[in-house]
Amino acid sequence: MAVTKIRKFSSWVLVLCTVILLAIVGLFFFGGNNEPYNGQWNPKYTDLLLYWTYALLVITVVAIVFFVVVQFAGNFKANPKKALFGLGIIVLFAILFLGTYSIGDGTPMPALAKPETEDYNTSGWLKVTDMFFYSIYIMAALTILGVIVGSVKRVIEK
Repeated sequence: MAVTKIRKFSSWVLVLCTVILLAIVGLFFFGGNNEPYNGQWNPKYTDLLLYWTYALLVITVVAIVFFVVVQFAGNFKANPKKALFGLGIIVLFAILFLGTYSIGDGTPMPALAKPETEDYNTSGWLKVTDMFFYSIYIMAALTILGVIVGSVKRVIEK
């Protein structure tokens, strides 16, 4: 019974988010233009699309942290070893992000030395950008490696 309620609720939340997203994307593409910026297309509702993206990101991060804490507390009572393994995964993510941040290049880019980009052409922001790219590359490689290892393991076990 509870699974059915959870499934219905999550389905309705997904439908609601999709409808809102489609409306915002429709406004973005068909809602008109502001004064062109350097001769480029400048939609009126870019800020709305960005705010919706930020809101979804914040909601996702808060939900993940909440459910990780709840799962850790529940697992710690039942099986402390399993709970610590889950906590270890979070620690590995933190190590991954710190490591990729530290290897990022923070040298300001001369091509971006314009007044409108100078706030983000700093060492910190450039290293954060590199951190995201390197982390995506590493996680994608690990995912592909996991799929290959899992497939080979399954074939060998048969």
